[in-house]
Amino acid sequence: MPLDKHELLRQLAERLQQSDRLAHRAEAEAREAARSLATESEKKEDGRAALEFGSLATGQAARARRVQEELQALAAFGQGEMPRFPRKGPVALGAIVDMSTEDDDGFAERTFFVLPVGAGTELTGPGGDGFLSVITPASPVGRALMGRKAGDVVEVTLAGEVREWTVLEVA
Repeated sequence: MPLDKHELLRQLAERLQQSDRLAHRAEAEAREAARSLATESEKKEDGRAALEFGSLATGQAARARRVQEELQALAAFGQGEMPRFPRKGPVALGAIVDMSTEDDDGFAERTFFVLPVGAGTELTGPGGDGFLSVITPASPVGRALMGRKAGDVVEVTLAGEVREWTVLEVA
């Protein structure tokens, strides 16, 4: 049974929305902490803590803006028909790619979903069967995969370690 890419996009959107809610909540809590510390006491330590909470709030606001941008990009990408790929076609945005590698622990397979946003997010297959990792063309694995076809071997450096991956199938 082929994977429903729109369902996978919905899962990713839910995860991004959750991240957005968390960022907004953390921003509000940090702003409130900065306000209460600044007015409760005039001690130097409290002033420094208020500045730190203010900086934290600014960082969380930036995080929320980035998540909103990702949600907009995802919505734009997900409109209409998802790209279809011949089994041996080249990897591009919207592809689900099965790959294999061999390491000290033996043979391992991974499935990646190439999207414009959401790098590192784990999605689940239908009925919770299997996991897919979202990658973007900007990631090391994504850069190595773009344009590759089933049967191609790619080298990817992750955490300073070079790994060889074989593209098994593109869907």
